[in-house]
Amino acid sequence: MTDHTPRLLDALDAFEDGIYIISEDYTVEYMNKFMKELFGEGVGKKCHEVLIGSDKPCDWCKHDEVFIKNETNHSEVYIESVDKTFFLSELPVTNQDGTKSKLSIYRDLTRRVQREAKLKSSKESYQRLFKHVGCGVFVSSKQGRFLDVNPALLKMLGYQDKEEFLSLDLARDVYLSPEDRRIYTDIIEKKGKVVDYELRWRQRDGNILHILLTSIVRYDVKGNILGYEGIVVDQTRRKKHETEIKEAHDFLDKIISCSPNAIMVMDMEGIISLWNQVAEDVFGVKSEQVVGKMSIQQIFSNKVAKNVTEMMKDEKFGGKGKLNSYPLNFKREDGELVEGNLSASIIYDGNGNELASVAIFVDLKERLQTERELSAARQHLLQSEKLAAMGRLTSQIAHELNNPLFGIMNTLELMKTEIPPENKRRRLLDMSLSEIERLAEMLKKMLSFSKPDQAERQAIDINVVIDELMLLYEKRFRENSIKVMIDLAEKPGLIFASKDQLRQVFINLFSNAMYAMPDGGNLEITTKVVPKKLFIIVKDTGTGIKPEHIKKIFDSFFTTKTESVQGVGLGLSVCYGFIKDHGGEIIVESEEGQWTRFSIMLPLADK
Repeated sequence: MTDHTPRLLDALDAFEDGIYIISEDYTVEYMNKFMKELFGEGVGKKCHEVLIGSDKPCDWCKHDEVFIKNETNHSEVYIESVDKTFFLSELPVTNQDGTKSKLSIYRDLTRRVQREAKLKSSKESYQRLFKHVGCGVFVSSKQGRFLDVNPALLKMLGYQDKEEFLSLDLARDVYLSPEDRRIYTDIIEKKGKVVDYELRWRQRDGNILHILLTSIVRYDVKGNILGYEGIVVDQTRRKKHETEIKEAHDFLDKIISCSPNAIMVMDMEGIISLWNQVAEDVFGVKSEQVVGKMSIQQIFSNKVAKNVTEMMKDEKFGGKGKLNSYPLNFKREDGELVEGNLSASIIYDGNGNELASVAIFVDLKERLQTERELSAARQHLLQSEKLAAMGRLTSQIAHELNNPLFGIMNTLELMKTEIPPENKRRRLLDMSLSEIERLAEMLKKMLSFSKPDQAERQAIDINVVIDELMLLYEKRFRENSIKVMIDLAEKPGLIFASKDQLRQVFINLFSNAMYAMPDGGNLEITTKVVPKKLFIIVKDTGTGIKPEHIKKIFDSFFTTKTESVQGVGLGLSVCYGFIKDHGGEIIVESEEGQWTRFSIMLPLADK
């Protein structure tokens, strides 16, 4: 290479592009510093040997176009030996001696090409993702039109024609209401984005689509809002499952809350996690007081809880993890007795590990009370049968005794005619005859008692009934040191009643009074009238009635008398029945060890 000044060569060395000059026979005449650093010293060698290590010219070489046609050529080449891409410019150069050379300039495009390749790859990847991703992807304008959507979003909303879809008005055709669209745009423009924003869109056929929307705002170079882009996830199936689960949960919750039995759930430490309404009513403790705060041991006792746990784990009480029946009686904090039956079961997970336990308590208080009442009724019925049999036997005995008694009475009457009145034996005879007559009267009463009451009701003056009874009981009261105080209304009016039944009521009351005053006392008998009602009050100063017996005093066969003959327990129950049958009331009041008062109310007969 000739006629090139050193000054020009120094300038070429300063270039950041690779420059070399070759002669017409491919010999390298000059290489600048950049080319030497890439390919090594090659002056005097063939250019293709330096660049690609070949004895043949490079494929991209424009030798003829430059030397023969005197043309300038530009091309993009990749040189594998240095793994770089260059923009190559080949120019014809005429030397001062008239010969020709070729000036080749290699501008390194490797980084740019790599960036372009990466950008192209990213764009292709994005396009593939946009096209094939399972969730919906969209770009929309601020004015409310879709600018672009992927196939998944078309399918999600039930459209096939993309052009039809892009023509939709979002607020009117896609959102369930225009207000939903406005709220969404207000939020995203204020925050710049929304993440998992729940919305309801409308499909092409009108069905509602539940979605989760994640999107950002698109801005222009000046910061103005162009629109929005984002992804749409279909939540319709999940929403449906959630609704089904909620409905199932609500249904189960209603079953638990409406159950007629107490239902409790505890973890394996005994802490209560569920406590239904019936449990609140039965045990007297509110749900908010026990759930997560109390253990089942605090409701029952450590002993009961331990027994139930051990029995659940013993297969002989209902199988593994089950307890079919456990009678449970205890007193609540307010003192009320709880009687029932407990069944329980352990809840296991899929691996057989114990998770919790559930218990159901059946309140049997009413049933057990009914059973006790039925048992008492059976005992009463048995006692009634015994009394009926005894009554029949008594009637037969009384009937059989009548004849010999009348024989004795007649004999005594005959003997009286033979003994003078002033004789002492006559007095003994009179006493014997009096006792025989009293015995005959008693037998007569026994016979009348054993027969059904045939007495019809009639208008009766209660003072007359009480006066007659006083004649019978006066002697007995006196013998038992009982002082009788009578305060009867002057004109009590008439009552419409059975005289025999009323006599039976007062006989029972007087007899009970005497029994309650074994060492004597006071007996007060009072009658008084209030409008259309007559009150008869019988009060004694006897031993009184215990508070726990006061409510049972009128029950059949209830008695506090210890003597086998007297302790039948029918007297007051019969009295109660008679008074009720007459449309009246009978009330008992007592102070144990002090007094007892029976108050009888009977309606007065209409004039």
